[in-house]
Amino acid sequence: MPTPKSIKDFAREYRNTGLTSSNSDSQPSGQIFLNNVSTFISTSPEIQDPAILERLAKTLHQATSGKTISIRVLPAEAGEPSKDAPPLNSLPFNNFAFDDRLQTIADGVFRLFLKVNGLPGERKFLSALLGHCARHFASVLVHVCPEAGRGPVTECVRRAKHAYALIRQNDDSFGLFREYNSWLKELGKARRFHLKPVLCLGAHELPQTQEDVHALIGTTIHLYLRDCPIAHVNNREYTGSFDFDLRRWAREIGACRIGLALSSGGAKGFAYVGVIQVLEEAGIEVDMIAGCSMGAYIGALWAAGHDSNYIHERALDLQGRWKLWKILDPVFPPRRGFIGGKKIKKMLMKSIGESQFCDMLRPLKVIAANLHTLEKKTFDSGEVASAVQASIAIPGVVVPVKIDGETYTDGGIVDPLPVDTLREAGIEKIIAVNTVPTTQLLKQARERERIARARLNKRPWWKRLFHRQFNYFAPGNILDIIQQSFIGSQIPNAEEACRHADVVLRPINYDGAWHDFNKPRKYIALGRRVTLEHLDELKALTKPTENRHEYETPANALASVA
Repeated sequence: MPTPKSIKDFAREYRNTGLTSSNSDSQPSGQIFLNNVSTFISTSPEIQDPAILERLAKTLHQATSGKTISIRVLPAEAGEPSKDAPPLNSLPFNNFAFDDRLQTIADGVFRLFLKVNGLPGERKFLSALLGHCARHFASVLVHVCPEAGRGPVTECVRRAKHAYALIRQNDDSFGLFREYNSWLKELGKARRFHLKPVLCLGAHELPQTQEDVHALIGTTIHLYLRDCPIAHVNNREYTGSFDFDLRRWAREIGACRIGLALSSGGAKGFAYVGVIQVLEEAGIEVDMIAGCSMGAYIGALWAAGHDSNYIHERALDLQGRWKLWKILDPVFPPRRGFIGGKKIKKMLMKSIGESQFCDMLRPLKVIAANLHTLEKKTFDSGEVASAVQASIAIPGVVVPVKIDGETYTDGGIVDPLPVDTLREAGIEKIIAVNTVPTTQLLKQARERERIARARLNKRPWWKRLFHRQFNYFAPGNILDIIQQSFIGSQIPNAEEACRHADVVLRPINYDGAWHDFNKPRKYIALGRRVTLEHLDELKALTKPTENRHEYETPANALASVA
């Protein structure tokens, strides 16, 4: 295997090819970052970053079907890379300048080694080299060794759309992360440069809370790699958890993440169980979940790592006429609500315990509303069960929840279908599941009520009296009035959110009632049916997007020919 070339050697060989026209060490002007370049740096010798990033390159190619190159930037004094690397690729590469230096990692995945010397003009040539690679590959992964020095590190970060730091939970790793971020503060004011921390967790390691991490490094963890290969653990096999996280990371880099937005809707939200069943059966992986009210509850179960079979079993725990009392804890006097909501939280905690958001297998966003300011609150840190309890606190029905000194109520007030929450998080493709009825469905439901009332009038007078006077859930009674008024404010917001989603599922029908918690089978079957009807659209979301990168011509001559 050839010895890795230094930037000096590359520059000497290709100075006359148009790749570079200057040896000035001034910063290149024009476009700053390249859409298909991602930079990685490790902050701990415990992390087996070469193996991790090689596996990431293969996973990225599988997710996008685009040619991928992994560039490893080494210091000049570094030894020659491992001799057991695959042979060089000998096929022509459409005028790629460094064709003779490429190694083949796998089909469509290549590697290039590069040594840096700290010479004048190096940063400018490195910038041109990255631009050149970006023109010939769909994805460029730049693994820059910290020992390469401050100049190469900052230049590789400056030119990348995504810049990640692989960190461990110890003081040395946290300290290096802070140091590297301090380097980036000097790069410019037009764009804020920063590293996204990727926490590498060994087997059975639990992450610190986001609040604790933020206090130590000034930011929260961007992504978790669970069961990550660690240097002091020999002969480690890659686990399902590690590969699951790696695939999600690859989809982020490849701009093909899928998000699932679950609306409010009371018992009609059992339909989400059927939706999740079909997604799992079809192998459609979801990278982030945003839920409101019942959507937050079901979303939390799936985000915690429970599969659809487990969630289905928990839903059926409520099947039957009297099972509803499992989640009802009446409050007397009903000064702030008729139901306390603590039983619902307790039932959720039987499945997820006191899990924090950082413990979730899938990233989760829970929507609630600040009762006093009516502002939207997106929970993504702290205890999950408390956030879900706040999200399901239907105004006038369930007692509001106090968290960190603020009082919260049902998120459906402000965002009944949190599509925008996923967009703001950078999710590229969104599945919206909406159980908020349309006005047409409400008209059909009204006709159903007339039929039901006619049937009710045939009952004995004392049953009719009891139903009318003491069943607060009966049509026309207080809880029904509150919920109908609530739905009226949700309809336009939910419909607007649907227009911003890529695929919209509507598992609702005219005879659905928000308080039918003892009929989960009915709604689960409806969720399955509607999802199966849209399965082709859902599968299309997983297909790679063609030409996701486009090289833009910078202002100066150097980068124009790069």
